[in-house]
Amino acid sequence: MKLYTKTGDGGQTGLYGTDRVSKGHPRVETYGTVDELNSVLGIARAENARQPGADAGLEADLEYLQNALFDLGADLATRAGGPYEQRLSRMDGGDVAFLEAMIDRYQEEAPPFTGFVHPGGTPVAAALQLARAVARRAERDFVRLLDAEEANAHAGVYLNRLSDLLFIMARAANARSGVQEEAWLVKGRR
Repeated sequence: MKLYTKTGDGGQTGLYGTDRVSKGHPRVETYGTVDELNSVLGIARAENARQPGADAGLEADLEYLQNALFDLGADLATRAGGPYEQRLSRMDGGDVAFLEAMIDRYQEEAPPFTGFVHPGGTPVAAALQLARAVARRAERDFVRLLDAEEANAHAGVYLNRLSDLLFIMARAANARSGVQEEAWLVKGRR
């Protein structure tokens, strides 16, 4: 099988098991941003692996999230009632609750939140903050999708919790490395 099919050369792509739509369709935009998010998590994993004494717990959690993002992408690429719907696992309240438990676990390690902090610190934390920003964009894309057609509401909630998780994971990664976060200073005042 060749990697290139030429079926998308005219600006159309196929949804999973259904019709073809514009590559600019809100559904395609949303799962495309989720794909981008998954790639940024790959950068976070690569940075984690480069560290002496790589964080095995963080590695396991990021691997879990990358797999979950493939499930989310499939959910978003499949309209309700499509012929392949039975082949996928839709995001649900259990997936959201699992993220909430992860948030609680990481929050125990992070310093108390006293205000906005600059994204950055360790390379792992910086990559996680970038992932958080991409997750927020995916959530905005999802809202635009809902303006156009129906989609699984749990997917939007999942994206909201995921951005919270990535934020607290970044803060915990900095804390584990002994890196102090830089606080936002209004208009750069010291």
